[in-house]
Amino acid sequence: MVEGDRTAERVGTLTLAGLPIGNIEDAPPRLLRVLTESRVIAAEDTRRLRQFATRAGVRPGGAEGARIVSYYDANESRRTEELLTDLREGRDVLVVTDAGMPGVSDPGYRLTAACAAEGIPVTAVPGPSAVTTALVVSGLPTDRFCFEGFPPRKGLSGYLTELAGERRTMVFFESPHRVAATLAAMAEAFGADRRAAVCRELTKTYEEVRRGGLAELAVWAADGVRGEVSVVVEGARPAGGAATDEQLIAAVAALEEDGERRKDAIARVAKEVGVPKRRVYDLVHGIAADAGE
Repeated sequence: MVEGDRTAERVGTLTLAGLPIGNIEDAPPRLLRVLTESRVIAAEDTRRLRQFATRAGVRPGGAEGARIVSYYDANESRRTEELLTDLREGRDVLVVTDAGMPGVSDPGYRLTAACAAEGIPVTAVPGPSAVTTALVVSGLPTDRFCFEGFPPRKGLSGYLTELAGERRTMVFFESPHRVAATLAAMAEAFGADRRAAVCRELTKTYEEVRRGGLAELAVWAADGVRGEVSVVVEGARPAGGAATDEQLIAAVAALEEDGERRKDAIARVAKEVGVPKRRVYDLVHGIAADAGE
């Protein structure tokens, strides 16, 4: 069944709403409106939702009030069935989590997948995400990245070994009391000098972004880290040693023959080989490295 098969009968709409990850001023007007209009709200932490609504100056459900139910890891399976019943019977459902988007290392995926399977409409109120926020402030490449969530508690070494060759920038979540050990394990698996950034308390009063090699960051974190933590790690560079000038020129030429613009081809080769873009540009255009030549 594809979405829209239920148009003959009135079904509810599932709305996934992203709450600010720290700064309440990041809440968009649409979020405040849907909180006021929703009659059924599933919240990861009902107490924190009410605190947020009070600080934002809105009342969930407006004058009539909303039915607010808890929706967290331990009850997600059971609650999903209850919320599906609401939706089948024509009641709209709003899902919010403590911070960020539902479904991104938070409850929400299971209900969304069930709605998609039944053709129940799903929409979202986009909001701040710790994943992209950490990525853009890390100072690491942003053109290609992957989100790995929380590293596993068991089998961490093997898990990281499998990621050692990942070429994209990687974004992880980690609890503050485990981040030092995780950084040390990353240094072992990825290399002590692999660049990374530890992003702590993003958008909050004590926001901090610490950048450096993994081993250096592990030593720093050993003294203790507080607050919500995201870790961004540089992707692996291509194996095989340094490329020669001729190889760099040939790589750009091959991309151009495939239809890629020279400017884009130069940038791509520089990134993939791990050399300055200016060097590749100069080689392709025949500019001498020494201005005096």
